[in-house]
Amino acid sequence: MSKSEIYPETSAAVGPALFYQRCALLSLVALIILSVAWEWLLAPLRPGGSWLVVKGFLLLLPLRGIYKRDIYTMQWSSMLIWLYFTEGVVRGFSDTVELSRYLAWTQTALTLTYFMATIMYVRPYKKAAKAAAKAALAKARESRNTEINNKGADSKEADNAG
Repeated sequence: MSKSEIYPETSAAVGPALFYQRCALLSLVALIILSVAWEWLLAPLRPGGSWLVVKGFLLLLPLRGIYKRDIYTMQWSSMLIWLYFTEGVVRGFSDTVELSRYLAWTQTALTLTYFMATIMYVRPYKKAAKAAAKAALAKARESRNTEINNKGADSKEADNAG
């Protein structure tokens, strides 16, 4: 079964899907820029920057997949983003520098935007995959029942012949 059969893209679904993909892409790029600028220039933990700048570069890993609308990348990166959400909430409540708190809450908002956009993008594909799996299971059950019925009929014929 081809990918287009499992995930049919109707004209009605392309508009919202494109919107959600672009929201995910823009929020991811904004989060990368924010993370690097925050830890390097704006409000680093140590003067001159800190090694936490690497966290921004880790977000480059899903960037290509998000750009190409890869479902698998959307799924795993939507789980990865919760690490950034957690950091944003913790630093939003605990940082003593006011600018750092604002940046933390901005990071939190961007992670929520990214998460919602990826989930909303993947949702119709998951529904289509679930429906295809259900149809395949029903077809397998039907062929199994037909096979069992045919064997039962064959054994009755053999009993009648003998």
